[in-house]
Amino acid sequence: MSAPPILDFSPFYGNDPVAKVHLVQQVKDCCLHNGFFQIVGHQVPSELQTKIFDCSKAFFDLPVEEKSKVSKELNTWNRGYELLRSQMLEVGTSPELKEGFYIGEDLPTTHPYFLEKKLNSGPNFWPSTLSPSPVSAEEFKETTTSYYHHVVSLAKDILKVLALTLDLDEEWFGEFVEGAVATMRLLHYPPQEKDSDEKLSRGIGAHTDFGAVTLLLQEEVDGLQVWEKETKQWLDVVPTKGAYVVNLGNMFMRWSNDRYISNLHRVINKSGKERYSIPVFFSGNPDYTISCLPNCTAEGQKPKYPPITVADCVGGSYKESYGRAAAHKAEQEQKAKGVAAQTSVPIAV
Repeated sequence: MSAPPILDFSPFYGNDPVAKVHLVQQVKDCCLHNGFFQIVGHQVPSELQTKIFDCSKAFFDLPVEEKSKVSKELNTWNRGYELLRSQMLEVGTSPELKEGFYIGEDLPTTHPYFLEKKLNSGPNFWPSTLSPSPVSAEEFKETTTSYYHHVVSLAKDILKVLALTLDLDEEWFGEFVEGAVATMRLLHYPPQEKDSDEKLSRGIGAHTDFGAVTLLLQEEVDGLQVWEKETKQWLDVVPTKGAYVVNLGNMFMRWSNDRYISNLHRVINKSGKERYSIPVFFSGNPDYTISCLPNCTAEGQKPKYPPITVADCVGGSYKESYGRAAAHKAEQEQKAKGVAAQTSVPIAV
């Protein structure tokens, strides 16, 4: 069984109202079912998609020492390189077998978002070299920045369609997307060993996303799986060239009073190959207050959740997932010290 459906998004940009209504209904059906769909017919150039993967591979091919010069541990606003096994989204598994590079809107240190320590807001960290790759540091910066802005624009278009699925005006999310925070991650998954324990080893553990909507570009190597609640199976999301895998996050599910679904997904790379993917997580304006959307409660029914700001809704989830990995690392180090102490005790004779 395959998942999720591939939808042609081009009617959103066209002049055929019937085709646009059909697209809106398709998206609505997916949001009600499991919150996942794929889109083609968007306006992100295929050449730019190819170039962003070239840049991603060039960066991850660098020695760890070079990548660590732009480590996200050197700042507090989630920019730069993330080491293997830095995050742990699924309780009971090992920290995840992936490394990443965080990029966002490149804000100066004088920007109000940075000064007020808003969600994931600040200057990007850029590598000074990608040698021996033919990709220059300047090309890396220009390509990733251009790609980021194209996909953020697409995310805003998707939110317009989501508004229509709820019988709202297409521009209903206008205030939410103004001054929005979105985070892009270049991700690299080394192949998992064939004899690795599937229950413990993950590229990314089973999780739901934190924000409003996620747009994921996959290269040719699969590994992404989406949970199908009706059959209680993990369904493989086979990469389709140029397509974006789109899913709703926890914040949008809360916003819709649980009418729309933020669904479990994970990555297990058993292909024996290097896997690369690029998600863009669209969170929205950090100061915007999320309260139940119109048309998402029955008459006389109260919303399930109180109002909450975007920053509070998303920020806590980030800290929790990285805290799990740090705690696991500390536990393993403590165990290793205990073993070392036992083996160093002299034997009485």
